[in-house]
Amino acid sequence: MEFRLLGTVGVATGGGELPLGPAKRRSLLAALLLRPNTAVPLDQLIDALWPEGPPARARTVTQGHVSRLRALLAQGGADEWGVQLVTRGDAYVLEMPESLLDAHRFDELVRLAHEQRSPDDAAALLREALSLWRGPALVGVATGGPLRVAADGLEQARISAVEHLARTYGEFGEHARAAALLHAEAVAHPMRESLAAALMRSLYRAGRQSDAIDQYHRTRTLLADELGVDPGPALREAYAEILAGDGPGAPPTPPKPQPAPEPAAPEPVRATAPDGPDLLPRPPRGFVGRDRELAALDAAAGPEHAVTVLTGPAGVGKTAAALHWAHTVRDRYDGVLFTDLRGFSDDDGSGDSAPETADVLREFLIALGVPARDLPETPGALAAAYRTRTEHHRHLVVLDNARTAAQVRPLLPAGPGSAAVVTSRLRLDGLAVSELARTVALGVLDPAGSAALLAAATGAADRLAAEPEAAARLTELCAGLPLALRVVAARVNARPEWPLSGLAEELADEQRRLALLDVDDTGVAAALRLTLRALPEDARLLFHRLGVLPGPDLDRYAAAALTDRSPQEAATALDRLAGAHLLTEPTPGRYLMHDLVRLYARGLARADDTEATDEALVRLLDHYVRTALHAAAVTEPDDRPCCVLPADIRPDLGRPALTDRTSGLAWYSVERENLVAAAVAAHAAGHDDRAWRLAVLQWPYVVGYVRDDWVPLMEQGLAAAQRLDDPDAESRIRALYGWVLTEEGRLAQAIEQLERAPELAARAGDTSSEATALVNLAVALDRDGGPSAASLAHVVRAAELARATDDILTELLALEHRAGQLLATADHAAVLDCTERGLALPGASAEGLAPLRQILLRIARGTALHALGREAEALDCLHEARDEAVKRGFEDGMRKAKAQLERIGSETATGR
Repeated sequence: MEFRLLGTVGVATGGGELPLGPAKRRSLLAALLLRPNTAVPLDQLIDALWPEGPPARARTVTQGHVSRLRALLAQGGADEWGVQLVTRGDAYVLEMPESLLDAHRFDELVRLAHEQRSPDDAAALLREALSLWRGPALVGVATGGPLRVAADGLEQARISAVEHLARTYGEFGEHARAAALLHAEAVAHPMRESLAAALMRSLYRAGRQSDAIDQYHRTRTLLADELGVDPGPALREAYAEILAGDGPGAPPTPPKPQPAPEPAAPEPVRATAPDGPDLLPRPPRGFVGRDRELAALDAAAGPEHAVTVLTGPAGVGKTAAALHWAHTVRDRYDGVLFTDLRGFSDDDGSGDSAPETADVLREFLIALGVPARDLPETPGALAAAYRTRTEHHRHLVVLDNARTAAQVRPLLPAGPGSAAVVTSRLRLDGLAVSELARTVALGVLDPAGSAALLAAATGAADRLAAEPEAAARLTELCAGLPLALRVVAARVNARPEWPLSGLAEELADEQRRLALLDVDDTGVAAALRLTLRALPEDARLLFHRLGVLPGPDLDRYAAAALTDRSPQEAATALDRLAGAHLLTEPTPGRYLMHDLVRLYARGLARADDTEATDEALVRLLDHYVRTALHAAAVTEPDDRPCCVLPADIRPDLGRPALTDRTSGLAWYSVERENLVAAAVAAHAAGHDDRAWRLAVLQWPYVVGYVRDDWVPLMEQGLAAAQRLDDPDAESRIRALYGWVLTEEGRLAQAIEQLERAPELAARAGDTSSEATALVNLAVALDRDGGPSAASLAHVVRAAELARATDDILTELLALEHRAGQLLATADHAAVLDCTERGLALPGASAEGLAPLRQILLRIARGTALHALGREAEALDCLHEARDEAVKRGFEDGMRKAKAQLERIGSETATGR
C-alpha cells in the first residue's frame, strides 16, 4: 500500500488505485496524510475541504467522507499494512507507518543525500527522491486554503532537491546535464532567482556563455515587468562571474589537442554534412507543458534501436508533443524522417487515406539520397534498400498517426543508436512484443497546463486576465483536452468583441458543446468519430450503449448488460475501447470516460433507436437490482430480502462473485455512485419499479455509513414509490429515509416520514416491514424527548410482529431498543427479561447484524446486573460482550463495553 501526495492524491494497492471519488474526499485524505499519526480536529478538516467557507451541513458531510474513506481503506487491505483511520473525540487520526507515504520517503531520501560525501551517491538518492513525484503536489484537492499552502511547501522542497541535484552534477563535471535539469524548472518558475542563477552558472560551465547571459536578461526583464524589482544578490553575482570569466563559474580550460588514436572497429557513422535528411514539419505553435512526457521520451529513446509509442486519446496532442521533442533532439541524429501514416483519417474519396508502405519507403529513400531513377520497384526491395541506407547511421524516424503495428515495422531504422517515435490512438501492443517498444502515455492537461495553452493559443493574455473566472470556466469545460482548448482559442480570437463569459455560457450547454468544439473539419467530435470507426463492431456497439450509462464508471458485468452479451465478450470490447483511449482503466477491471467522450457517446445514443437504447438501460438497471439484492443477502444473511425482483426482470448475464459480508460491502462501496445515478436515471425514464428498489437495496451500506449524505437518494426513491402508488415500496423507503434523518439529527422530519411507514406496511400486508418501521419510529421519538408510552408501545408491538413472522433480525432490533428504553427508566429487572429473550434467539449467523445486536444486548444486560448489585455476573457479561466485539471488529460495541467496565471500576475504586 502506498499513500500519494506528490501528484494526484491517492492510495495505491496491489489491486490498483482505490476509487477515492470526489475532490472533497481526496482533500480529506490529504489533510490527514499531511499530519500522519496526529489527531486532526474536525474543524481543521472542514477548513481544508471548504477553504472558501463551509456550508451549513459541513460537519455531517465531512463525517460521511470519513466513513467512506475508512471503508475504502478497509477494502484496500489497510489492516495488513498497519493502517487505520480512528476517531479521537472530535478529531481523526490516520495511524500508519510513515514509510508508506511518498512525501515522507521523499524527505528521507533528500536528507540522506545531504549526508553523503560522494557526489555519485548523493545524485542517486536525489534522483530516487524526485522520481516519487508524478506531477504537482496535491492534485485533485481543494484549490485554496491550508491545502494550497501545503502544496506550495512541498513544491518548494522539490525545487530545492532539483537545485541540489544540479549542484551535484556540477561536482563531477556534468554541466550540460545540470543545465537541462534546471531549464525545465526555470521555465515553470521563471521568477525564482536561485534557479535562474544556478541555470546561468551551469550554462556557462557547459560552454554556453551567450545562453547564460540571455537567461540573466530575460529574468531581469521579467522581475521588472511583473514585480517592479531589480535582480537580487544571487542573480547579480552569477552575472558578474560570467562576465568576468574568472569566478567559480568559469568553464575548465580546454585540453591540448592529442594525436588521433588508431582506428578501432567500425562504428556507426555520424554525418556532419548539413544536407542530412530532415522531413520534420515546422514545430507546433503554442506548445506548453508536457515536461514529464518529454523527459520520458528522452529516456525511452536512449537504448539502441529504440522504439517508442506515444499514445493517447484523440485530440490530446500526441503529434504536437512528438514534433516538439523531435525538434529539440534533432541535432543528436544524422537525419530526421517523418511521415503521417493517416491511420485515423477520413477516407471519403478525397485521396487522404492512409499511404501505402511502399510510397513512404520511396519518400524516405529519396530523402536519404537515393535518386528516383534508382529506386527499387517491389515493396520487399524498397524495404531492403531502406535498411541498407539506415544501418550505419543514427536516424530519428517519427511515424505519426499509426493505426497498426504492421504499418510501422517496415519503416523502423536499422542503425544502432537510431530511434523511432510512433504516435497512435491505439496502444499498438504488437510493437511491444516484436520490437520491445516502450510506451509513453499522453493524458489530458492539468488546470495549469490548460490555462497556459489557452493563453498561448489566443495570444490574448490581457483579455483572459480581465475575466479570470470565465477563462477558468472555459478551460474546465474543455476538460484538459488540447484539441478542445485550441478550438476554443480559435472561437475567442474570431470574436474579439464577445465577453468570455458569453462563450463559456454557450459551451456549458451539454447539447451544444461538441458542436461548438468543431471548426470546419477539425474538432473533438470529428476526431472521436474517426477513432471509433477504426474499431471492430463489438467495440462500436458498446460505445453507443455507453451513452445511456448513468454512473461514472463500469465493469465487464455492467457492459455485458448494456450490450446483451456475455461478460467475456464485454471485457474484450472494453479492452478495445481502452486500447483506443476512448476509455481509461484507472483500476483493474473498472473503466471511465473522459467528459467530452461521454458527451459524444450520449449524442450517439440519442441518435440511435430509442427502443434499443431504453432496453439497454433497463438491462443495466436490472443488473444493478439483481446484484444489489445478492449483495444484501451476503452482507446481512440473517435478514429477509427487503424486496423481490421485478416481475419482468431481464435475464441474468452474469454478476461479480460476492460470497461474504466483506465482499458485499466492498461491492456497495465501489458501485455507490453508479447505484445512485442509476436510481436517478430509472426515475427520469419512468422505470420507477427499478428506481425505488435501487434506493432501498443499499440499506446494508446505509446502515454502516449512515451520515454519508444519503438524503438525495432517499428522496429519489420516495418520489418513485409515490408515483407508482405502491404502499409496500413507500413504506420501506419511508422507514429507511426516516432512520437516516434520525441519525442526522433532523428529528421532526424523521418523525414525519416514520409516522406514515407502519400504516403503509400494514396496508401492504408486510408484517416484518411494519415491525421495522415501528422500531425506527420509536428511536426517533425517544431521541426527540426520551422514552414515552407511545414509543414503548411501538417497540413492544414491533417485537410481537417480528416474533410472529420468525424475523430474528428485526426482533433483535426491537429488543435492543427496548433494553435501552428500560435502562433509561431504571426498570432493570425488565431489562434482564428483555435481553434474555434476545440472547436466546436461535439462528444468528457468523456474519451480519444479528451477532452485533446481541453484543449490544449483553452490554445492556451487564449494565442492569450492575445496577441490581450482581457485580460478578455483570463483569462476566460485559467482558464477554467486549471480547466478542473485539473479535468481530465492532467498534461501537467495543467502545460501549469498555466505557461500562471503566464506570464499574471507577465506582468500585471510590467505594460507591
